Amino acid sequence: MTTTSAHPTPKQGTTYQGILLLFAACMSVLAATIITPILPQLSAQFPDAPDAVIQMIVVIPALLVALCSPFAGQIVDRIGRKWLGIICLFIYAAAGTVPAWAESLGVILASRVVVGLSEAAVITVSTTLIVDYFDGRRRDRFLGLQTVATSLSAVVFIAIGGALGAHSWHTPFFVYFIGAVLAVLMIFALWEPGRDSQSHRDVTAGAKEKLHFGPLVAPLLVTLFGGFTFYILIIEMSYLVVENGVAANDTAKIGLFSAIAAVATAAGGLSFPTIAKIRLGVRVPMIFAFQGVGFILLWVLPGLPGLMIGSIVACFASGFLLPTMLTWVVAKVKFALRGRVTGLWNFSFFFGQFATALIMGGISGAIGDLHASVGVVGIAAIVVAVITAVWLRKDSGPAEHNPNEGAEGTAGFGGMTPPTAAVPEVKA
Repeated sequence: MTTTSAHPTPKQGTTYQGILLLFAACMSVLAATIITPILPQLSAQFPDAPDAVIQMIVVIPALLVALCSPFAGQIVDRIGRKWLGIICLFIYAAAGTVPAWAESLGVILASRVVVGLSEAAVITVSTTLIVDYFDGRRRDRFLGLQTVATSLSAVVFIAIGGALGAHSWHTPFFVYFIGAVLAVLMIFALWEPGRDSQSHRDVTAGAKEKLHFGPLVAPLLVTLFGGFTFYILIIEMSYLVVENGVAANDTAKIGLFSAIAAVATAAGGLSFPTIAKIRLGVRVPMIFAFQGVGFILLWVLPGLPGLMIGSIVACFASGFLLPTMLTWVVAKVKFALRGRVTGLWNFSFFFGQFATALIMGGISGAIGDLHASVGVVGIAAIVVAVITAVWLRKDSGPAEHNPNEGAEGTAGFGGMTPPTAAVPEVKA
């Protein structure tokens, strides 16, 4: 007699499908980086608008991702993955290219709201489909590759944005058409996972799990500050280069400096497996301390060489900030709760990114010098490094039971040893 499994083995994805989903994850990076080299040009195009308003063109999508992330997972589970992701990629491409022909700042900002809404869905769908399509080590590998792919794609998109910006500030926005090409490929390559898949059973089981917010509050607050420091040089680099005497329309040189910073960030991300061996109570303060030193060097060292040295130090630290913050918050909760906790982490990190333009605008307005403003943030980062060092040292004894912790966790949120098996499971 043949025995039939109660749960059929789900269909497995191929490397090609995994690559498409990694490209989809990179659309959030495209939204933030492709236009950073042209920010000074946009300031010149709309001279009556404060720089903080111009920077909203970059950070508004991050705000929408932050606001939508806590709900995106539930929506995806209710109405399906494939077609929601494809439709939102078409919307992303259409809204993203609007500034290529628009001359109104209001129209451009409105289009960025739509980009952010569609981007939130695309990020959630791409990560969820990786979980649906792959099991075991293949799943971990593709989830880990998200961080590497997004870091390296930032280098490419910044370089492209700088090159195209030399023609016109409108031109880089045409790159958003990549979203439509990706959507067409997905129509033929992807399938809608069945409701018998392992991920769906995990979500169903997770609906009955109670999420305890207490252990999450402090790490999420640190993540909020980390999102702010992570994004500073992404949106301010072009202005810092111009302040050092480079012409606002020299987008090739502006893009070069932004690309160097992105390479440093990617190098930090690639070094994370080595950095992850350092206990959390040392690693988290170390990251903010290095960021702070980089920002202060950028402030006190003169000219473009000082800007390059400071940004490399700060951005290298930023490269392993993101996976450290995410695994700190997400990796120690039960798998059935990780979707909701990842949504909360996305809210904290992306809201920190959105707040960057507002906070830096306020500091720069009070001080009157952008380099000094970045230096002030460097001092604040060192203060946060000291606070987290004291806090994590205080919690470095026997860990209290974490109500959200699953069998894979080895310590509470104050514990010093992150679960190495969970490190690749990045869901940003």
